[in-house]
Amino acid sequence: MNESLPLRELLIQGTYLVSSVFFIVGLRGLSSPEKARAGMGYAALGMLLAIVGTLLHAEIVRFEWLIGGLLIGTIIGVVIGRPLFISVPMTAMPQWVALSHAAGAVAATLVGINEYMILRPEIAAGTMAALGFEVLLGALTVTGSVMAFGKLQEILPGRPVTWPLLNVLNLLLLAVAVALLVVLMVNPVLSTAFWIMVAIAAGLGVLMVLPIGGADMPVVISLLNAYAGLSASAMGFALDNNLLIIVGALDGASGFLLSILMCKAMNRSFTNVLFGAFGAPAAAAPGTLADGREMRAITPDDAAVRLAYARLVVVVPGYGLAVAQAQHALRELTDLLEKRGVEVKYAIHPVAGRMPGHMNVLLAEANVPYDRLFDMEEVNGEFPRTDVALVIGANDVVNPAARTDSGSPIFGMPILDVDKAQSVMVLKRGKGAGFAGIENELFFDPRTFMLFGDAKASLTRLVSEVKSL
Repeated sequence: MNESLPLRELLIQGTYLVSSVFFIVGLRGLSSPEKARAGMGYAALGMLLAIVGTLLHAEIVRFEWLIGGLLIGTIIGVVIGRPLFISVPMTAMPQWVALSHAAGAVAATLVGINEYMILRPEIAAGTMAALGFEVLLGALTVTGSVMAFGKLQEILPGRPVTWPLLNVLNLLLLAVAVALLVVLMVNPVLSTAFWIMVAIAAGLGVLMVLPIGGADMPVVISLLNAYAGLSASAMGFALDNNLLIIVGALDGASGFLLSILMCKAMNRSFTNVLFGAFGAPAAAAPGTLADGREMRAITPDDAAVRLAYARLVVVVPGYGLAVAQAQHALRELTDLLEKRGVEVKYAIHPVAGRMPGHMNVLLAEANVPYDRLFDMEEVNGEFPRTDVALVIGANDVVNPAARTDSGSPIFGMPILDVDKAQSVMVLKRGKGAGFAGIENELFFDPRTFMLFGDAKASLTRLVSEVKSL
């Protein structure tokens, strides 16, 4: 039996190595829309190999609970992922992402707690540090992700909720949690200190996300993803598991890099996102600027004529498109325009929607060709020759105040240069402000026309009008 142990360990580590390669290739595939689906397949295969390798460990002598967990997890995954069982609209995808982060963090936290309870009498200082770091980040990610879910689902207020000295309280609680971890590294038998540390970490997750507004949720989600990855990596050190170390580091690093890119796209710092409330109330009544200018409405038949006889139409999708589930109607409209000889492009802002890549995923669901999607840097030069910029449910990412108003909360944020188009058509449910809580002067420009109503209904009407021309 002993002679088989080296072979078993070799097989486990070999499986982990191949699994890590699949995770890396899968992550690389997610960098482009064309390869994203294949990337997810590679990542899923990597996870399957990781599970198989783990089941080969000699320490596992009973498989009943493991098989039960695998079956339950598989059923839940199939139910969530297949529209045949349950349909998760694209507008709710960020909430599901937040919940998936919470689920992963719960697993990491429970593993850390279990290892502490088992090893507590004689746990080494280094192992205690890894376990403590894992539990701290894990518990914080659990409650933080649940809070993000609540804000995105509008169970909790989407606006920033703050009170005096909140940041001071958060820093003080973090210092206490770190101090308790140091105490546990010296004397791991003090279980009371351990449970207090876990409770503080869970409370920090609530207190850190509560003051963050809905406009910053894409950054929060990617940052929570980084926390979950780092927690998993720490768990790998505690369990001496190379795969967890590698995969956790990949997850943590990619999450942090994505958070940095998202902050750059909004021209904001990490500290500003985490410790600064974002948004301000509009100064005037909805649909009216302080100088008295009002939005100008357009009828669907006039809008259809402008689109049908344009040479270049640039579509700017936003969260409103996801809310209305209007991506298929949009695809039908753009297909009609292209048959009439209109050139159509899609302008994708990096923070449009409520999670990184939200618009790319939404349009991919409607089978919009990848070569029609253009990043902000690629498409901004096209707007001066654009006949109609069709803005659907986007607001802050096309607001010229980001360039002109130094007092605006979005000042300095790179935006799509929609205001440079020959004309702008905005599909909007109502006259309210965007997530930043400010009016958009673009909507009051003489070249801008507003088509009010549900985006799906408006696009469907436009399809009918274009067909009749």
